[in-house]
Amino acid sequence: MAEYIDVDSAIPMSGLRVVLTPGIPGPWSESAKAILHVKKLNFVRAAQEVLGANVALIRWTGQATAPVAAWNDEPPRTTWIEQLALFERLAPVPRLIPKDFDQRVLMYGLANELMGENGFIWHRRHIMVRDFTRPEVDPGVAEKFVILGNKYGYSPEAAAAAPARCAEILRRFAEQLKTQHARGSKYLIGDSLSALDLYWACTAATIYPLPEAKCAMPELFRAVYINTDPVVQTAADPVLMAHRDFIYETHLELPIDL
Repeated sequence: MAEYIDVDSAIPMSGLRVVLTPGIPGPWSESAKAILHVKKLNFVRAAQEVLGANVALIRWTGQATAPVAAWNDEPPRTTWIEQLALFERLAPVPRLIPKDFDQRVLMYGLANELMGENGFIWHRRHIMVRDFTRPEVDPGVAEKFVILGNKYGYSPEAAAAAPARCAEILRRFAEQLKTQHARGSKYLIGDSLSALDLYWACTAATIYPLPEAKCAMPELFRAVYINTDPVVQTAADPVLMAHRDFIYETHLELPIDL
């Protein structure tokens, strides 16, 4: 496992510090790590306590989730879009935000469908909470997912709507990839790697996690991440997982160091 320091130690440091969740391939944290890897940015890892009190993190950032990126004495960035802007500024090459206006707008729009509030990951969390708070689930496990559900505004109505919303986004990404392949590109936007490819590669773990040899994780989280919802399953076109594998094998490190 990678080396982490505590958040209190990270706060007064200079340079780039990134708060991540040790041992768990959360899609937001893994996306931040993927961008940092591609840009070859050096950073210090600080540990978030998964579903813990995170008192120091709340005091520093006003919230308890990871990832968080902090550069010198600038305000810490707590959202994916702020973090992307910071990383692109710190390492403009290789460029991960398209220069072309229309491609840039498309990239941000599709990225928000994955990463933003009420996007794919958000709704996939509703499905996880639904499935792991059922009466047959161990009460200790279910309690943790009740806490998770509270963070994402879980309700029976949200859970009922989540599969169709996830499927809608998956179908749009599959369509985008097939259009790109037809024009001879291996990437989701334009003809080169963008942040969107990295966001998709890391989000795909919440449908089909990478095998244990490539990404070791706690047994519970592997069970949670494997999708069993039939609506989502139908929309998970094989082209999407093939793209995930291409991005990891071509641009990222395997096995993943959590």
